[in-house]
Amino acid sequence: MSRRNVLAATAAVAALAAATGPALASGGPSPARRPPRADRPVDNRFWTSYAHWRAGTAEGAVAVAGARPGLRIGKPAGRTTYTDPHTGRTAEWEYARWTSPTHRTTVPATELIASWNARTPAGTWIQVELRGTYADGTQSPWYVMGRWASGDDEETDIRRTSVDGQTDGRSTVWTDTLSLDDTDAGPRVVSYELRLTLHRRPGSAATPTVWRLGAMASAVPDRFTVPASRPGLAEELTVPRYSQEIHKGQYPQYDNGGEAWCSPTSSQMIIEYWGREPTPGDLAWVDPSYADPQVCHAARFTFDYQYNGCGNWPFNAAYAATYRDLQGVVTRLASLSELETLIAAGIPAITSQSFLKEELTGAGYGTAGHLMTVIGFTADGDVIANDPASPTDPAVRRVYKRREFENIWLRTKRYNATGKVVSGTGGVCYLYFPTKLSARRREALAAVGIR
Repeated sequence: MSRRNVLAATAAVAALAAATGPALASGGPSPARRPPRADRPVDNRFWTSYAHWRAGTAEGAVAVAGARPGLRIGKPAGRTTYTDPHTGRTAEWEYARWTSPTHRTTVPATELIASWNARTPAGTWIQVELRGTYADGTQSPWYVMGRWASGDDEETDIRRTSVDGQTDGRSTVWTDTLSLDDTDAGPRVVSYELRLTLHRRPGSAATPTVWRLGAMASAVPDRFTVPASRPGLAEELTVPRYSQEIHKGQYPQYDNGGEAWCSPTSSQMIIEYWGREPTPGDLAWVDPSYADPQVCHAARFTFDYQYNGCGNWPFNAAYAATYRDLQGVVTRLASLSELETLIAAGIPAITSQSFLKEELTGAGYGTAGHLMTVIGFTADGDVIANDPASPTDPAVRRVYKRREFENIWLRTKRYNATGKVVSGTGGVCYLYFPTKLSARRREALAAVGIR
């Protein structure tokens, strides 16, 4: 099975139905929510408020207030041409730009992943860039972390894409992740800026609107095994179940069809958990004989034309945020205890992991990278997951041993089937949640560093 891997192996060796949300299904005592630990190896910084947008440097971009503050094109700063590498078409675009204040990370970072939430009407798109400052005071180039449009109309939209081949000899962008080339000897990233460029057709009144922009910076220690956590919760959320496997062979232009669609299938489960779904008009393009057409839709609109797959992490978060009043971020969690805090507040998570068949009892497969949705914990502390790599929708709910799941998700190094050392994801996950949150949910997100 073709699954999402966090980095190239060479780099690893070198280195809510309503706003208040759906109901919970049974449970035990909720673990106490605490602020993020000072020694936590993950730093999240997101710009979301009117004050945040006003604090940056704008070139033709304007901050807009309201229930969901954001950035739009005001008076364009100029024009530029872009040749789409996936269509060969060259077009002229008006643009406006916004650069964030410098953010000094709480941890000298070895990896950074940007994510964003935006609306891009037909004929508009955005580019997100990141520039890091190393511990020795030098700076990386402006790295493109994504060129993104929610649509894919051949006449009006670019092909959403990551950008390969970006490196300065110290750090490299691997699809959606900026990673130090040498995590031991190389100076780490101690601060960064984000640059957002909004594009539209010349003379158009349309504009992208960006509501959330930020990055996760982390320095997860290299490790084959992780410390065991103690169970603290028995609770299960009621989340829709979708199998990627029933889509095998469908729409092969999107990463050879459904067998590789673990990421968009997981995304769709949580989007619908929060009460959002595509309209019948959105799904009109899907063959009516296919079950769960919304999964096909999610695959199409998360597809990264450079990566040639649906597993680009920020593209999945951005897709989720195209639904009404929904937000999405990519981050890392430090333990299953942090995941328990989220589940207790009614927030499921999509986790990324890689493992040999014998490392996860009951999975029945091995994978170089796979996404699944964690929806709860048993009374013994084992993980309840909606695993899309299941033969049918009803079979999606699985229970995995706590210690096994914890290790395959949180480790950064592992041995593959040939005995070679390759990468693990180090706790990567997607979190989707509504714009309007209860105090309990805000507190749970804040406890894992998301605001």
